[in-house]
Amino acid sequence: MAASIAAASTIVGLGTSSLSSPSRVSSAKQTCLSSGFLKSPLAARNPLRQAQASGGNFERDWLRTDLNVIGFGLIGWLAPSSIPIINGNSLTGLFFSSIGEELAHFPTPPALSSQFWLWLVTWHLGLFLCLTFGQIGFKGRTEEYF
Repeated sequence: MAASIAAASTIVGLGTSSLSSPSRVSSAKQTCLSSGFLKSPLAARNPLRQAQASGGNFERDWLRTDLNVIGFGLIGWLAPSSIPIINGNSLTGLFFSSIGEELAHFPTPPALSSQFWLWLVTWHLGLFLCLTFGQIGFKGRTEEYF
């Protein structure tokens, strides 16, 4: 008796699908599964159009570039990185002066032990973090996420 109750009960998460005993299953019967993730029970034929068929609204300009973010992010990074706090020099000044030192012997690349690599990685890491957080903050504010 317990087996017949479990076999006829609805499976949670599969919507209208239910398990039934093999004797009751017919080969002509087609089971329609539905999910809360899909708006329409019809399957999309073209996988590239699946978001539109399922009711999703994927924005084509997902990067949503804005020159305000680039401009304010660059200014927002140049201002603090230009404060002379590293032995009386700024990070921007050290990075740009190391570029000049490396260009003095141009055909040969910078050595791995050169300070140029430290200033290059540190300066660009700070710039990209500032641009990333600027994009999150600016777009979050304009699209009213917060």
